[in-house]
Amino acid sequence: MCNPWLSIIGLGEDGLCGLSDASRDALSRAQVIFGGGRHLSLIDAQGRGRAWSVPFDLAPVLALRGRPVVVLASGDPFWFGVGGALARHLAPEEWCAHPVAGVVSLACARLGWRVEEVRAMGLHAVGFAPLGSEIHCGMQIVATLRDAKAVPELAQWLTENGFGAVQMHILERLGGPHERLRQTRADSFAIADVAAPVTVALDGVDLPVGAGLSRVPGRPESAFVHDGQITKSAVRALTLAALAPRPGEMLWDVGAGSGSICVEWGLAGGRAVAIEPRADRCANIRANIDAFGLTRQITLVQGHAPEVLAENLPPPDAIFVGGGGSGALFDALWGHLGPGGRLVCNAVTLETEALLVALHARLGGTLTRIEIAQAAPLGRMRGWLPARPVVQWAVTR
Repeated sequence: MCNPWLSIIGLGEDGLCGLSDASRDALSRAQVIFGGGRHLSLIDAQGRGRAWSVPFDLAPVLALRGRPVVVLASGDPFWFGVGGALARHLAPEEWCAHPVAGVVSLACARLGWRVEEVRAMGLHAVGFAPLGSEIHCGMQIVATLRDAKAVPELAQWLTENGFGAVQMHILERLGGPHERLRQTRADSFAIADVAAPVTVALDGVDLPVGAGLSRVPGRPESAFVHDGQITKSAVRALTLAALAPRPGEMLWDVGAGSGSICVEWGLAGGRAVAIEPRADRCANIRANIDAFGLTRQITLVQGHAPEVLAENLPPPDAIFVGGGGSGALFDALWGHLGPGGRLVCNAVTLETEALLVALHARLGGTLTRIEIAQAAPLGRMRGWLPARPVVQWAVTR
C-alpha cells in the first residue's frame, strides 16, 4: 500500500499551530478523526470527529481499514499512547505516525534537564507505588498523572513514605498558550488550583544519601509483608544471581511464600507467576505486589504445583522452588523449561537436600552450600549466630 490509510498524529496543547504540513495534510484528507474530547476540541474536525468510547476500544478504527483515518494522541503517540496498541494490529505499510514533542521532552526543555538522564514514568493508570523503587538522592523523574487531583495525592504519598524533601515541579498544559510551571517541596504542598493536563517533575537533589531502596536484589526483609516465610536477604541476593534475570523474561516462583523472589525479579525488569497454595500467604504476596507497583508484571496463582502448571501459564525462562518438592514436581518443571532456561532450588531440610544431590548427579548444574552467620550478643561480648544452612541447586537446560 503506497499511501497508508491510517495517520497517527501527535497533538500538543498548541493544537493545529504545532503540527507539520504532513499532519495537516492527513487531517484535511481524513474521512474520520478519532481522539479524546480534549484533542478534538484543539482542531477543526468539521463534523468528522469521533470521541473514544468508554471503555477504550480500537475496533471502530480497525473497522474503517482502507479509508483515510486519523487518530489523535498526546505528543508522542508511542510513549504510553495509542500508537503502540494500533501498530500491533496493523501491517507496517498501513499506518504512519507524525509525533510532536511529548511532555517528557517539554518538561526537560523547561527545566534544563538532560532527557537521557531522566526516568520517565506514566503513573496515570498504575498509582504511585512504582515510584518507590525509583526514588533516590539526586534522581530526576518526569511523570504523567491521571488528573489534577492526583498532584496533591502524590505530594501526600511522597511525604508519608519519607520523601517529603522531594522538589515537585508542577507543569500544567505544557506547550500551549496556558502553560504554567510551579515548584514546591512535597511536604509543603499547598497548591489548590492545578489545571489538567498536568505533568510532575520530581527532583531528589535535597534527599539524604541512602534514601530509597537499593537497586540490587537482597532488599531488607522489613520491606516486605511476610509471616516469617521469606527468603532471607543475603540468600535472596545469591538466589537472584543464580536465576540471572533479564528484562522481559518470565519466572515461575513455585511455593512463593511472601513473593519476595518474584518481586525482586520484577524490579529487575522481568515478569513472574507466583504460585502459592495458602490463602494467607497469597494475601501477603498480593500486598507486596501492590506495594512495589508490580501489578502488571506479576500474576498470582493460588494452588499446588505441579497441578496448576496445566493452567495455560506463560512458558518460563526461569523457575525457582523455595524449598520442599518431590521428584515428580521437578520432572514436571524440567519438562516446561526450554533451552537456556534456568532452574534454581533452595533446600533447608535433609530430605530436600538429598533430592537435590540426586538431581545434580542426574542433570548437572551447580550445588552450593550457603552458610551465613551474624554477630550477636553473647553474654557481655559477641559471638556468631548462624542461620540455618541452605543448599542451592542451580542448573541451565
